[in-house]
Amino acid sequence: MRVVEGRVARILTRTSGYLSEVTSHSLQPYRGCSFGNSLCGRACYVAHNRFLTRGERWGSFLEARVNAAESYLERAPSERRWARRRGREFSIFMASSTEPFLPQERQLGVTRRVLEAMLDEPPDRLVVQTHSAAVAEHSDLLLRLSRRCQLRVHLSIETDRERFAGLPPHGSSIQSRFEAAGQLRESGLKVVITVSPLLPLEAPEGFFKAIDQVAEAVVLDHYIEGDGSKNGSRTLATGLPALLAPSYPDWPRLAYRDAMAAVASRVMRGQVGISRDGFAGRYLSRSRRDQLEEQYPCSG
Repeated sequence: MRVVEGRVARILTRTSGYLSEVTSHSLQPYRGCSFGNSLCGRACYVAHNRFLTRGERWGSFLEARVNAAESYLERAPSERRWARRRGREFSIFMASSTEPFLPQERQLGVTRRVLEAMLDEPPDRLVVQTHSAAVAEHSDLLLRLSRRCQLRVHLSIETDRERFAGLPPHGSSIQSRFEAAGQLRESGLKVVITVSPLLPLEAPEGFFKAIDQVAEAVVLDHYIEGDGSKNGSRTLATGLPALLAPSYPDWPRLAYRDAMAAVASRVMRGQVGISRDGFAGRYLSRSRRDQLEEQYPCSG
């Protein structure tokens, strides 16, 4: 893993495409991801984004954007005005193409400095998207920030299976992420488990019951409709569907997502969201949940 320091001209990116209906801006404290060689790296929607990889293999490099906090403070006022002129709140998704709480964050502190900067210049809404249990180490700071803006912690747990044949292990264990979610929720933060990307589940009912104990909501995101490309072509390029489909023939179809959403709806007291709407905090209505439960009465 090659780790370098870099500087960025603008840390805030105005969203387009998939994220445009979720937040007004995205923020990436790093370029690249040291989880790239783990399971989530193999399933990562951006692993083949040439703008990000710049010819390097995903998981082989990490650029720490050491001036991210300073860039945020410089740009936030004008970007807030830009969002307001368009009738939108100034909202941030951190992060969509990297992991904010990588192991290297403990030493480099890029993400934490950004969060500290947000205390001085808070957005209207912040969505913290992570695959790492290390997010719980920052619960104090996140709680302070939640008093300055609307804040949700989205913690991805994409499956209940510890291993898949032919694929690497998780970058952050399933158990540690469940424990982190519970700690964050107990501290007073709003926690959403994002099953993203949805991978084959072994015991769906037990999985969603466990989620219901540690989160206020769940979001299910299949690579079809979820990776920002038409018909899941970005994920197809990773080779992951071809590897998993022989053992899990139902999983590559979008109906699998809906069947799992029906299970979640049936066993969870909390809210259930699907794909982009779920990431935006728009959850299924009771009537839609009833429809799914009727359509998939024996899912799982």
